[in-house]
Amino acid sequence: MSSMIVISATAIPDHLRGALSRWLLEVTPELYVGTVSARVRDELWTSVAACAGDGMAVLAHPDDNEQGFTLRTAGTRRREPMDFDGLTLIAFRRESQEMANRF
Repeated sequence: MSSMIVISATAIPDHLRGALSRWLLEVTPELYVGTVSARVRDELWTSVAACAGDGMAVLAHPDDNEQGFTLRTAGTRRREPMDFDGLTLIAFRRESQEMANRF
């Protein structure tokens, strides 16, 4: 069964942007939306995660949980999804932690 997905990808290679635009609609720069099967979603995400490099990406897709969706992330990012008793909340890293992780 197909479901709607949203991928936000920042600073990713052009070849990956092209691959995403074959399956999804780029509604604004680096924001992709579409309806695909779970298999296609997982294959797209595998490609995104492998090519993220210095960029970052977030995938939101429907899931059978309280919030009705699941988040997946790849690359370097300041916001970190955290599971709190079954709910996904976003934790922010301090800038000093980000600088320490770069070296």
